Amino acid sequence: MKKPIIGITLDSENPGGYSNMPWYALRQNYADVITQSGGIPMPLPHEPDLAGTYADVIDGLVVTGGAFDVDPAMFGATSRHDTVITKDRRTQFEKSVTIAMLEKNKPVLGICGGQQLLHVILGGTLIQHIPDEVENALPHEQPNPRTEAGHTVAVTPGTLLHQIVQEDTLPVNSAHHQAAKDISENITVNAIAPDGVIEGIEDSRYRFCLGVQWHPEYLISQGDRKIFDAFIKESSV
Repeated sequence: MKKPIIGITLDSENPGGYSNMPWYALRQNYADVITQSGGIPMPLPHEPDLAGTYADVIDGLVVTGGAFDVDPAMFGATSRHDTVITKDRRTQFEKSVTIAMLEKNKPVLGICGGQQLLHVILGGTLIQHIPDEVENALPHEQPNPRTEAGHTVAVTPGTLLHQIVQEDTLPVNSAHHQAAKDISENITVNAIAPDGVIEGIEDSRYRFCLGVQWHPEYLISQGDRKIFDAFIKESSV
């Protein structure tokens, strides 16, 4: 089996801290888990005009998370919650490269904010701030370390996710204030938190189109490892 090249979307930061120039950032465990599962990680600078070229070169795509939000205008919202923070060039690039990959039917894995963007691309909408829209919501921005579980999710039987993890429930970490809301006819919900918040989605029109709201790159369960193993295996085809 060849080692597939896996594109990873980067975060972007303004001058300050690491550099007095704008800079990219990527948590090392995103790359580590891809390498451990048999892939070759390739970070992708934010060049929307190169999205099609990237999609030609890479075999699979991981759309990462970050401390920012999808612009509500992308899913037709007429108002914007005060907590919403956007990174417009990053989102424009991630949208372009995700669409390019789906058009080529190449595997896409959306993680946390990447799952939310994938949900919007597939025709869904988002909860802009969970505490304002979900009654008795869990602390989805968990106070404990991301290396630990924040809550569990129920995995929907018959879904791709269930086939991969072979579990009805998974412990997951949680670092988000937004979440998938309305679904389109193309979206299948594959994981739900105890408070009803959607924690995972997929689209069976594609050979591997999966989004999870948590961060499986931390490998806090065997299910997390199986997600990456399945993604890398499919990217090797």
